[in-house]
Amino acid sequence: MTDLPDQCELLRIFIGEHDRYHGKPLYEAIVAEARREGMAGATVLRGMMGFGAHSRLHTAKVLRLAEDLPIVVEIVDAPEKIETLLPKLDEMISEGLVTLEKVRVIAYRCEK
Repeated sequence: MTDLPDQCELLRIFIGEHDRYHGKPLYEAIVAEARREGMAGATVLRGMMGFGAHSRLHTAKVLRLAEDLPIVVEIVDAPEKIETLLPKLDEMISEGLVTLEKVRVIAYRCEK
């Protein structure tokens, strides 16, 4: 298990469900890259509704099941670890939003 310092950063990546990178879902490629880089962890969240720079509404309503739903990938780690991932994300993400904020880690545990 990786120890995390108290002061970390939260990297939040907003993309679409249908976005791709080298033929695979972009969110999967991002998580795989974060794992290769030894990040503490990553979580992918699927949104029910949202819109982005084009103001196109994406929704999970029953009649629109094939709609490109919003995806958020969250990664928390030490600032220097996040910094190493940013250039790779810049190459991978052609459309979306990437944010970074300071967070305080209260607990990071796993059973041995």
